[in-house]
Amino acid sequence: MAQVLTPARARIGLIIPSSNQLTEVHFHRYAPSGVVTHVTRLRMTGANHVPLSELHPRIAEAARALADARCDLIVFHCTGSAMEAGLEAERQVIETIRQATGQPATTVASALLAAFQVLRARRLVLLSPYPKEINEHESAFLAQAGVEVVRDLAMNLPGGGAYAAVPPSVWEQVTLEHADPRADAYFLSCTNIHSLEAIEAIESKLQRPVIASNQAALWYSLRACGLREVVPGLGQLLHLDLPAPVST
Repeated sequence: MAQVLTPARARIGLIIPSSNQLTEVHFHRYAPSGVVTHVTRLRMTGANHVPLSELHPRIAEAARALADARCDLIVFHCTGSAMEAGLEAERQVIETIRQATGQPATTVASALLAAFQVLRARRLVLLSPYPKEINEHESAFLAQAGVEVVRDLAMNLPGGGAYAAVPPSVWEQVTLEHADPRADAYFLSCTNIHSLEAIEAIESKLQRPVIASNQAALWYSLRACGLREVVPGLGQLLHLDLPAPVST
């Protein structure tokens, strides 16, 4: 007998880097029943990197394609790119999507800032697969938003395939090795790493919240679409609502 599809309760549109291997996996695995994810890919990282300011026409076109699928929220979903040029540049990306589609929009960076706010996390340990300069851009972005990085680790992996190849156990191990008593929370940055699978183990051992890029984007998207589910496996954040007011 053919399986009956659950009616869509919300449609989330994601603009992701073309090399990303894990965002779709994570959203399909963790999104509650009836939450549908639609994805458009852009060549914008690694060898295809261009400054964020030059991406706007391509972001607008990608967003229009997602709007055609009647997405309720459209997310520019690349942590490094969203944070690379500062808060104002990130807000301009959101405005580009809104103007192109007339739909609510956000970025993974804004979702992360909302997560830090609701968790009252003002001091972070930042861990990423990136080269050091991307961690530095992210630290500067967070500082503009009033969030301090007290310790960081840039693993300097060679590219997207290497990012996705690191197992959750390694993210758990390196986070524990970089534990810092000053930290309010631990930020595992990048949409293309196996961070979600390690969240609850790290939270249990460090007794601090863990925020990861795909986790924060899914949480924000669910709440912005009016859904209040607590998603198993994704830690403290998924028990909380968005801070008010929410701008989308």
